[in-house]
Amino acid sequence: MSESPPTTPVCYRHPGRETYVRCTRCDRPICPECMRDASVGHQCPECVSEGRRSVRPARTAFGGGAAGRQGYVTKALISLNVLMMLLSIASDRGGDSAAGGSGFGGLMGGSTPLTEWGAVLGRALFPDGTIQGVAEGEWYRLLTAMFLHYGVVHLLLNMWALWVLGRSLEAALGPLRFLALYLIAGLGGNVAAYFFSAPNAATAGASTAVFGLFAALFVIMRRLGRDTSAVVPILVVNLVFTFAVPGISIAGHLGGLVAGALMALVLAYAPRMRRSTFQAAGGVVIMVALLALVLVRTADLLP
Repeated sequence: MSESPPTTPVCYRHPGRETYVRCTRCDRPICPECMRDASVGHQCPECVSEGRRSVRPARTAFGGGAAGRQGYVTKALISLNVLMMLLSIASDRGGDSAAGGSGFGGLMGGSTPLTEWGAVLGRALFPDGTIQGVAEGEWYRLLTAMFLHYGVVHLLLNMWALWVLGRSLEAALGPLRFLALYLIAGLGGNVAAYFFSAPNAATAGASTAVFGLFAALFVIMRRLGRDTSAVVPILVVNLVFTFAVPGISIAGHLGGLVAGALMALVLAYAPRMRRSTFQAAGGVVIMVALLALVLVRTADLLP
């Protein structure tokens, strides 16, 4: 009785292709098209995909994603601010929205219909007889104001600072944590402007968030054990600038500084166990405190 000749193995994905190469993980035959280089031998596409799913993604020292090194959130925030500036210029009827308005010796642009709609405003009577402001239920102003600017010079100053600070902080914190830091700092500054400024004083600009980023950079660098001697002078200069130049919202800048510092402390010093939960809870606590300030100020402004 004659023995049957041995059959040549065929690729498990391409039955018409003979092969003697096998996947080092599952031992299935694979043809050259299906081979994936591995540390030892070759693997099939399914084993490679399974291995990728089992590998934990790289995280930063504060639990954020490594995608923050690309600066996607920083670039998106800058793009949004530039877009809002273009819309503000397009909405202008007076012609001084880009430059030649008030502030900085006339270098800052004037107000536009868009800034009048979105700037922080406590409560004011408008020429058409309407009463507008945060106290009248326009709470959206506390968010929109951080994306509006009085002219191109105002925009460029804030975007330069955001570009310098944002990339470093986003790389250290990860995209989501950095975005939370930015929004809470900006919101904190706008709430402070609402709480401490005159009811009819309108304020806008990303500087509330930028001051929060200055404070956060100091906190993060201290937590990482890095030298902060270069950060302190820049922060001091900006604080002096805030108090010395007329027309700048002192409350907004200081409020952003404090809110950014508090959020950075939460992000930097959260315990490693259940770190994400602690960081999220800390952010919620800060938001609740800001909400309480808004409610107190609103009750004070309403008749």
